[in-house]
Amino acid sequence: MSRKRTDEAEASADGPKYPIESVDNVLRLLLMVAQQGQVRVSEASAELGTAVSTAHRLLAMLAHHGFVTQDPDSKAYKAGHVLLRIGLRSVANLDIRTLLRPFLEELRDETEETVHAAVLQGNQVMFIDCAESPRALRVASRVGTTMWAHCTSVGKAWLACESDDFLRGLYPSPRLPALTPDSITSRAALMKELAEVRRRGYSHNEGESEIGVGSVSCAVCDRHGRPVASISVSIPLARMSPERWDILAKAVQRTCRAVESTLP
Repeated sequence: MSRKRTDEAEASADGPKYPIESVDNVLRLLLMVAQQGQVRVSEASAELGTAVSTAHRLLAMLAHHGFVTQDPDSKAYKAGHVLLRIGLRSVANLDIRTLLRPFLEELRDETEETVHAAVLQGNQVMFIDCAESPRALRVASRVGTTMWAHCTSVGKAWLACESDDFLRGLYPSPRLPALTPDSITSRAALMKELAEVRRRGYSHNEGESEIGVGSVSCAVCDRHGRPVASISVSIPLARMSPERWDILAKAVQRTCRAVESTLP
């Protein structure tokens, strides 16, 4: 074997051929947090073999992006909301559809309307499952499709569970894209809407993602209050009435609370 091929084999076995030290240090810090639960700056410095100031800067950058958070008393760093969400989503998405399916079908049977489950992906939502209405005039399944989160009730239900800092990071521009003339198009309007969603406990949509379609949604949260999915009831606005909004909202809320009672 030539020397070049030997070097490549060794690089493949031991690590990347062209390692980037700063990236390696960041990844090692994340592994430390995951394994130890919390990490002090001095511990990070000793583990990485860097100056304390360097370790502090790396942890501060991870904190800026939500991967870690600093305990105000101990000053140690622990997993932040982004790191927790990544871990939760990687596990939850394996079986969340199986968990939700009977609840979606029960809600569909109760309301006779189309029921969806969705998860947040960046600033969009992906529809992961659907129990379709038996009625001839109904909202069709959106499984496998993505839409701007702020244009959907499932998206707004999820976003209402997030912090204002998370939302500002998700929407750095004050202007938002629209799907219909009724879509929310400003960050300020979205933040106001999400405050109302938090107050009443559910979100709604009137033609914001598709003209003529309305929906009511609620988030399913784990025991730490972090969203794992959103559930919606979608209905043609032609047969929606003021009374029906409240009926559907209560039905979705009951379903989400029932799902939460089954979570570990």
